[in-house]
Order: sequence, then C-alpha cells, then structure tokens
Amino acid sequence: MELLDFARGPALRVAMAVFVFGTLWRLVAVLLLPRLRDRAPPREGAAGPMAAALGTIVRRMWPRSAFVPATLFPIVNGYVFHLGLAVVVFGLAPHILFIRDLTGLHWPALPSNVVYGVGVITLASLLAALVRRWFHPVTRLLSGAGDYVSWLVTVLPVATGLAAVSHIGARYETLLALHVLSIALFLVWFPFGKLMHAFLFAFSRGATGLRFSRRGVAP
Repeated sequence: MELLDFARGPALRVAMAVFVFGTLWRLVAVLLLPRLRDRAPPREGAAGPMAAALGTIVRRMWPRSAFVPATLFPIVNGYVFHLGLAVVVFGLAPHILFIRDLTGLHWPALPSNVVYGVGVITLASLLAALVRRWFHPVTRLLSGAGDYVSWLVTVLPVATGLAAVSHIGARYETLLALHVLSIALFLVWFPFGKLMHAFLFAFSRGATGLRFSRRGVAP
C-alpha cells in the first residue's frame, strides 16, 4: 500500500505538474518563434488563413492516393492504436472518475469488457508498430532512442492496466501502483519527447497550409 499511496499521491501530482507546465512551455516556445513576413501578394483565389490551415490539417489525415499502397499499414495501424488509447483513457469508468475528481467533467462509461477488449487490440497494435519500426529498413534507419522511449512510455500504461484488471503477475495493489507510476512516467516524458506531436502536428500542418495556399500550391 505504501507504493500505491506514493504512486497516487506525490508521483502523480509531480508528473501532472511537469506535464502541464512542460506542455505550456513547448506551446509558448512554438508561438514565440520569429516569423519572416511574406511580402509576396497572395495568389488570386487563395483561401483565407484559417480555412487554409484547417483544410490542410484535415486533408493530411490521410495520404495522397499515390502513397497509399506504401503507407497503408502504418496509417491504419496508427489510427487503431490512437483511437484505442482514446477509448481506454476516456471510456473506462475508473478513468472517468479520476477525470471527474480532477476537472469536474464526466460522461457515461463504456462497458468494461468492451474497453478491455479495445485495450488488448491497442496493445497488439503498438507491438505491431514496434515490429515494423525494427524490420522496415527506412524506419529503422530514421528511428532514434527518443522514438523507442516514446513507444515504451505509451505501451507501459496499457500493459500494466491490462495486467492489473486481469490480476496477472502480482497482487492487485502492486499492479495498480505500477499502472499509476507508468502513467506518471508518460506524463513526465510527454512534453519533452515525440509524444508532443499530439499538439504540435496542428501547428506544422497549419503553417504548411498557410504557405501553400498563399502561393497557390495544392497542399
């Protein structure tokens, strides 16, 4: 119980503080980057800034048809584990209770068996992503330590959560403590690793859409 009390108390509070302030720091740093003024007049018929940015963000959610055969598996698999993580985080009753205690927001929970099933699929999808990263020559060449750390801190909460609800490997209290500690690790790493793409992708795609639209280029 001492480990569980530590995980639920100081560890989680510190991790949440690091997550909030680290994420805000990264976002502010991006917004304060110097920008060169584009002195060329926009092309005739160019979309407005907001429409151009949002349009590119949405269109880039799926690759162009020419690239689909080569990228279909990583794209589909990426959607599987991203959506799976969302279902597990926001659909399980204990998670919703935690969010309610933290923010006051709550919503109906999904059936536990459904969430557990999604959790298994998510874990399998994350493992498939790692295998592809190892064996695909391009992704293996481009991958660094940060990519593997980001994968590890993402998969640990899923794996420890499934172990806790299945009572596999240790006492429930110990497994729950490890699950909470893995979440704390995820929160601490999030602002400083590639998981920050969850926020930054909108900035990069939006900026690309603005530049391309102004020049009359199809994004």
